[in-house]
Amino acid sequence: MDLGLKDRVYIVTGATRGLGNATARALAADGAKVIITGRDEKSVEEAAAELGGDVLGLAADNADPSAAQRLVDAARERFGRLDGILVSVGGPAPGFLADNTDDQWQTAFETVFLGAVRLARTAAAALGEGGVIGFVLSGSVHEPIAGLTISNGLRPGLAGFAKSLADELGPRGIRVVGVLPARIDTDRVRELDALSGDAEAARTANEARIPLRRYGTPEEFGKTAAFLLSPAASYLTGIMVPVDGGYRHGF
Repeated sequence: MDLGLKDRVYIVTGATRGLGNATARALAADGAKVIITGRDEKSVEEAAAELGGDVLGLAADNADPSAAQRLVDAARERFGRLDGILVSVGGPAPGFLADNTDDQWQTAFETVFLGAVRLARTAAAALGEGGVIGFVLSGSVHEPIAGLTISNGLRPGLAGFAKSLADELGPRGIRVVGVLPARIDTDRVRELDALSGDAEAARTANEARIPLRRYGTPEEFGKTAAFLLSPAASYLTGIMVPVDGGYRHGF
């Protein structure tokens, strides 16, 4: 199936590893031009070189107020256009109510929430008909995850923002989508499993609750996200798509 990605231009934040990297890889493999970001300049350069093709790596922190416009400007200057953005960011600090400090909440708000709002707002001003804004969120949009109190507080709010944005931008032909990973086999999920004290037992227990009985791969997530960002998904907007092997049982 031709997704229509050839020569289209996307920004993917938090793409030096994990879900953002997998999505950038899938986009580039189908002929898209991609700007990837991460906070560490060396890591960004290495990831861009490893991806190859028309991939530009730029060091940027989602919490930096100047980052959004700098990325949009870079897309136009390097590739002459912008067709979409996927806002991905590493998960906030784990913990329960008594564990998380004000500083952890503030940092997470700046990166996970306000940074995403700023990136979406800036991209929306630059996108034309056929453009798309995507958010990597979490299954916590629908149901809180034990031990991830900060994420449980911020992700649903960002999903609400995305839904509002879809209504607002729809008349301009701009789509907005959310992608909701659950147990995808990334460094972040392995770190969360390890917090239990027995990572292998935690994984086994989690897999038992997944109908497909396994964790997903970053590649599976990336291909789903790339489809949602592509012209092949041109009539999908305002939706939250779980990539979770059936973990969510609600309709």
